[in-house]
Amino acid sequence: MLKVENIDLYYGAAQALKDVSFQAPVGKVTCLLGRNGVGKTTALKAIAGQLNVAGGHIKWNDTDITSFSSAQRARHGIGYIPQGREIFPLLTVRENLQTGLGMLPRNQRKISDEVFELFPILKEMLSRRGGDLSGGQQQQLAIARALVTQPQLLILDEPTEGIQPSIIKDIARVISYLRDKGNMAILLVEQYFDFAHDLADQFVVMDRGSVILDQSFAEADADEVKKHLTV
Repeated sequence: MLKVENIDLYYGAAQALKDVSFQAPVGKVTCLLGRNGVGKTTALKAIAGQLNVAGGHIKWNDTDITSFSSAQRARHGIGYIPQGREIFPLLTVRENLQTGLGMLPRNQRKISDEVFELFPILKEMLSRRGGDLSGGQQQQLAIARALVTQPQLLILDEPTEGIQPSIIKDIARVISYLRDKGNMAILLVEQYFDFAHDLADQFVVMDRGSVILDQSFAEADADEVKKHLTV
């Protein structure tokens, strides 16, 4: 289980996260929701080790990883798909996927067949440069590259942003499959309530850098959640 405990984070003098706490258990999809600019991406970057927190703790499987670098967190099973995908445009699809293998022991550095079962289009495009793929295909590549690292915690930052509806359905199918395997915690930042609603086991809603709602799917009031997503 991921445990985020009372974390604070600053950009200079401005406080971006204020006493943020929530959990993301294995075998569940935890959706982090909120309007633009409320701290969702900042929270994900703090968990992935790309930003340092000023206070509080981040724990993964009872190990305090607050002081770990992003590389150390990746070696502990944390996979991160950032907003904007950040694939390598001049590398081929195969080479992009291979960049994820460096986190693994040498005897495990192989792209699993499961990656291509989940994203068959990538197998057809192994020799194509990442920058030549469509936005939706790049998003699939970004998720596949994270899966190559064999994560136990998968963090996705707005995977539906700018993606065509058919690929959004494919991404939802993959997330559901990974959740149902029962050996991975999934933390998802999403703007679209319908997408989140179809996947989430837990809703965590943020506003102005703080968590204001933390409810299971069964407890959540859809109208109350949506109220904090509209401008």
